[in-house]
Amino acid sequence: MQTLHIIKIGGNILDSPLKLESFLQDFATLPEPKLLIHGGGKIASTIGQKLGIEPNMVEGRRITDAETLKLVTMVYAGLVNKNVVAQLQSMNCNAIGLTGADANIIPATKRPVKQIDYGFVGDVAGPEAVNAPILDTFLKSGITPVCAPLTHDGQGSLLNTNADTIASVLATAMAHLYQVKLIYCFEKKGVLQDAEDDDSVIPAIDSAYYRELKEKGIVTLGMIPKLDNAFAALDLGVQAVVIGDAAEIKAIVAGEDAGTLIKL
Repeated sequence: MQTLHIIKIGGNILDSPLKLESFLQDFATLPEPKLLIHGGGKIASTIGQKLGIEPNMVEGRRITDAETLKLVTMVYAGLVNKNVVAQLQSMNCNAIGLTGADANIIPATKRPVKQIDYGFVGDVAGPEAVNAPILDTFLKSGITPVCAPLTHDGQGSLLNTNADTIASVLATAMAHLYQVKLIYCFEKKGVLQDAEDDDSVIPAIDSAYYRELKEKGIVTLGMIPKLDNAFAALDLGVQAVVIGDAAEIKAIVAGEDAGTLIKL
């Protein structure tokens, strides 16, 4: 079975034109098939503030009212997605920019109101909801999908959806067609033992060690949903998950000693 690399890029990489260009140059040279998912939350917050739309975050999750949905649609599906696709085309990587609404790739349901009303935020039912065959058609045609973190409800509305979650769901959906390696890339070298020491990379984390890291407060905030999604992907057939530095993507794909390997 062929290996498929599904790579999620986020963090400060997207905010830095130089870092993003460097990553995309490396990504463009990776062997096909491959699939890219991107975030863009910081860019959305910056542009939103200029438009008078202040970010409203709860536990790292964006509350998405009607105006914020317009904002993230413009930024994620427009500015960020098309900029990434255009750069990849200049690097001889034939890419296509997609949201979850395009070709019905990722339908979702609006998150129900419980203690918090997240607004127009989507929850994906699971990998079975993903239109894996159409993604496979793109991949077999030599086209690299670049997915923005937006899904749709099937009734005409887009939904803001966590990019780490989208990466995990796409990975599990494609796991019956490929040997999937899921890679979460950001500006750090991996999961750190000490947040102030960029060289304190934890080489591997299993589920028991993950519980210990959370109890000790070593893993907090945005890293928790990333790791939760990583373990969920492994539970559903993804072959390997690595969290690491975007600058080391070639080494991670080659299986060298880079990043943090997540294992059951």
